[in-house]
Amino acid sequence: MSAVQSLPNAPVLLYDGVCGVCNSAVRTLLRFDRHGTLRFSSLDSDFARDIRSRHHQLEGVDSAVCVRNAGQPDETVDIRSAALLQVAAYLAGWWKLALAAYVIPPAVRDWPYERFAAFRYRIGGQHHTCPIPTAEARTRFFDATYQLEALIGTSTVLSDHRGKLG
Repeated sequence: MSAVQSLPNAPVLLYDGVCGVCNSAVRTLLRFDRHGTLRFSSLDSDFARDIRSRHHQLEGVDSAVCVRNAGQPDETVDIRSAALLQVAAYLAGWWKLALAAYVIPPAVRDWPYERFAAFRYRIGGQHHTCPIPTAEARTRFFDATYQLEALIGTSTVLSDHRGKLG
C-alpha cells in the first residue's frame, strides 16, 4: 500500500516550498491539525507534478492547492482561496469560521489572495531551497518520490530531503 492510498480522506496541501510566508503557514497548520494527518508537498515536488498531470487546470498555477482523496478515482483539487477553505474545513474547530467566506464568489475571494501572493516573497522572504521539517513532522511531507513510509507504519527514515520541505 502506498502512502497516498493509506489516508485517502486526509488532504494534501501543495504550497510554494521556497516562500517564507507559505512555510510559516505550513508550520501553523502543523500545530493546529488536531488529527495530525494533514499532509504537505511543495509545488515543485514529484508528487505535485503527478497531481498536475492529472488535473490540467493546475497548468501554470503557482498557488496553494488542496488535493482531496489523492490517488483515488474521486481525487479533486481546489486552488487559491478554495484550497485554504478546504484546509480550514478539515482542521475544524474555530477554523470553520473561515467557511463563511464561501458566500463570496470565488473570483472576488481570489482577488485579495492573488494580490497578497504577488508580494509574498517581499513580505516573508524566499528560501533557496525548501526548509527541512522537524523529525516529528517529516512523515507528513512527501519527498521527491513521495514515499512516506512512516505514514503506513514503518520506521524507515526518509533519506532524500534536498531542496524541499514537501
